[in-house]
Amino acid sequence: MSRLDQAHALRLRSAAALGLVAALAGGGCTGPDASAVHRPAAQTSPLPTVPPAQPPPRLTRAKVDAAVDRLDGVVRDAMRRTGVPGVAVGVVHDDEVLYLKGFGARKAGAEGRVGPDTVFQLASVSKPVASTVVAAAVGEKTVAWDDPVVEHSPGFALKDPWVTRHVTLADLFSHRSGLPDHAGDLLEDLGYDRPYILGHLRYEPLDPFRASYAYTNFGLTEAAVAVARAAGTSWENLSADKLYRPLGMDSTSSSFTDYEKAANKAVTHVKQGDTWQPEFVRDANAQSPAGGASSTVRDMTKWLRLQLGNGKFEGRQVIDSDALDETHLPHIVSEPPHAPAGRTGFYGLGWNVSYDDQGRVKLGHSGAFAMGAATNVTLLPSENLGIVVLTNGEPVGVPEAIASTLLDTAQTGGPTVDWLKFIGPILQQAAQGDRSETDYTKPPARPAPARADSTYTGTYANDFYGPMTVSTQGDDLVMRLGPRKQRFTLRHYDGDTFSYPTTGENAVGLSGVTFGVGTNGRADKVRVENLDTTGLGTFTRE
Repeated sequence: MSRLDQAHALRLRSAAALGLVAALAGGGCTGPDASAVHRPAAQTSPLPTVPPAQPPPRLTRAKVDAAVDRLDGVVRDAMRRTGVPGVAVGVVHDDEVLYLKGFGARKAGAEGRVGPDTVFQLASVSKPVASTVVAAAVGEKTVAWDDPVVEHSPGFALKDPWVTRHVTLADLFSHRSGLPDHAGDLLEDLGYDRPYILGHLRYEPLDPFRASYAYTNFGLTEAAVAVARAAGTSWENLSADKLYRPLGMDSTSSSFTDYEKAANKAVTHVKQGDTWQPEFVRDANAQSPAGGASSTVRDMTKWLRLQLGNGKFEGRQVIDSDALDETHLPHIVSEPPHAPAGRTGFYGLGWNVSYDDQGRVKLGHSGAFAMGAATNVTLLPSENLGIVVLTNGEPVGVPEAIASTLLDTAQTGGPTVDWLKFIGPILQQAAQGDRSETDYTKPPARPAPARADSTYTGTYANDFYGPMTVSTQGDDLVMRLGPRKQRFTLRHYDGDTFSYPTTGENAVGLSGVTFGVGTNGRADKVRVENLDTTGLGTFTRE
């Protein structure tokens, strides 16, 4: 999710659309108003008596079973309408797994069907999984949620020294540190590793501490890594030791290597025209706690049972209940209401927290890789009901629609809206949110000519993004960035401005590169539009 202005609230890269979908879908269940005041038929007192508000009637097993019985059709309909290659779904109610199925293909055009034991990348559903791991460490007194991060990660720093000293694990897990939306993600796209990215968060400008919300993969990652450091191990090992092994989640890992070598895995797909293609490989190891876990629906239903069981699993208290409860509480407003009667969305510790029409707490999180994965987990703790949906296609609303339809049907006997039709356009709009305001595919009617290539070639420095080199290769002007010196061909647009195709998880099509030419006739600086979202995208000639 993004900053609080509505223009940014629909950015896919910032996952705001998924948070907005979660808040809106949370209101899908309708029913009697539990707060309605009823006057008795005969008044025996000058003042009316008001009976206490009654909790909504609990969802019965019969209602849940009826909704589950319709899930096959709901999933197949969503796949038919979108073409998403593979889907896996698990449902838990009253500590029982009621539904565990896979549909479709692990890889389009290849043999191998999705089943309950097919491994999917979780994307940002990794976040509530990560907060569960930290809750285990909190319960064992290894750390406390309110520990300053620097107590466990002495080299950590943000731009403001006071914030650096005071920002806590909970601040970073609830995205209220002041770091800007998705701080560090563009460094990951350029190929930088986790230590480099975390070490360069100190350059990012800060919004007001604990008074602003901005979704940050690497802020949360820093907190998780600090916890692992306090425990004397790596994040990948801590996750396995405190959660995956105790629950028997044998196919779950926080390491991309384990996903990559899994024989029964769903590969990522993006839609090209009318077909889905396995075009990209998304290695999210750098942000493993925030987006790099992988699992199966069979394993994830074990985690759902733990969550709904207040940290208990099969009679054992695996996670301290108080430490886990803290993750479910609202810690910051993440989605202010956009209308007087609109809903307010909150973020807990790795969870979106909202309230449905019955006043029940609803916990959820979506995950999205633009490079080809979409996931969702949704819980109604008061009903002991949870659903997890994993897919191997880019986000088009399928997992959220399936989850919302199940909850809606259990409450009302059928969906109150066509959730896929409702959610899909929100995500479509979000997918366009980060694109440049300039259409670089259409040059000006009378573009100014470029100068000689030698005006632009050379090496430029940037404290945040590292060095950039601009050189000629044949007839092309080429920009190289990142530790692996990724190559980007620059195409002339107008005067000293060129375009280049962005790549990676945060690709937004064509973006601009504008050279600033000094009095000596050589460029002395260059601004890369797509890298300048927080004012850090200007490189200076060495």
